Amino acid sequence: MKLPRRNFLHLAAGAAALPMASIARAQAYPTRPVRIVVGFPPGGGADITARLIGQWLSERLGQPFIIDNRPGAGSNIATEAVVRAPADGYTLLIVGTFNAFNATLYDKLNFNFIRDIAPVAGIIVVPNVMVVHPSFPAKTILEFIAYSESNPGKVNMGSGTPGAAMHMSGELFKIMAGIEMVHVFYRGAGPTLTDLLAGQVQVSFPTMPASIEHIRAGRLRALAVTTATRSEALPDVPTVGEFLPGYEGSNWYGLGVPKATSAEIVDQLNKEVNVALDDPKMKARLADLGGTSLPGSPVQLGKLIAEESEKWGKVIRAANIKAE
Repeated sequence: MKLPRRNFLHLAAGAAALPMASIARAQAYPTRPVRIVVGFPPGGGADITARLIGQWLSERLGQPFIIDNRPGAGSNIATEAVVRAPADGYTLLIVGTFNAFNATLYDKLNFNFIRDIAPVAGIIVVPNVMVVHPSFPAKTILEFIAYSESNPGKVNMGSGTPGAAMHMSGELFKIMAGIEMVHVFYRGAGPTLTDLLAGQVQVSFPTMPASIEHIRAGRLRALAVTTATRSEALPDVPTVGEFLPGYEGSNWYGLGVPKATSAEIVDQLNKEVNVALDDPKMKARLADLGGTSLPGSPVQLGKLIAEESEKWGKVIRAANIKAE
């Protein structure tokens, strides 16, 4: 069928306008404040990371990125809130190692993390730090193990909700060192550190962003970092693996969104986060927190999530760790 020339030109112009309209919509984002949901209280590594990247995105995109702390159930409350949020780019989620734990740790979740959350961008990889109150007699890992063996049931280990990174790091240490510690659970790193600083518990495994200023100020004593290599931020602090060969546990954070969020918005956010991670001032800030940047594509973050879920799933099943 042949169309009149006027109708053909009209249809051709309309078709050409469709990609431009899509680009215009993507460029218009965001037109109002954006929430970054964090599954832990203020003061922990996830919260610090969210505020750091949220400030950058606010300055770059011209809209407030508001931190919405929703602690509880090892971040599952926050994750479910984002899964059920409109997939319009205005509700983001801080994702991390804890999500990889939860896939195995919790038997009955109202969501499937890998299925229901779309990865956007990695942000930072950090070690956890084994820290004690300055009054604690042990100054090294070996002294800590010896003290724990001589004082069974007297060492209290503070950690976030069951299955959080600081809990898993401590659980792995306990298993590999062959010692017993009494777990005292809190709703996140912030409340845990408050009690550790007050001497209510003796040891904890918080992330470096949450603990490094306390370590530098002498309010906490660092015995070791949990990564395979020493941290440039605390070069004199050994790794746990130097005393317990094979011990390793990195902690990472990134951004996710509801699964049906448009590819344009995901790509825009990924681009902005990667620009941030390449910025010298941001790199210096991440290094100051004891971390290194985690640049890459959404696909690369998705691959990391899948690999970490499999790795920690094996650990959780082997140690018979249960959510409480």
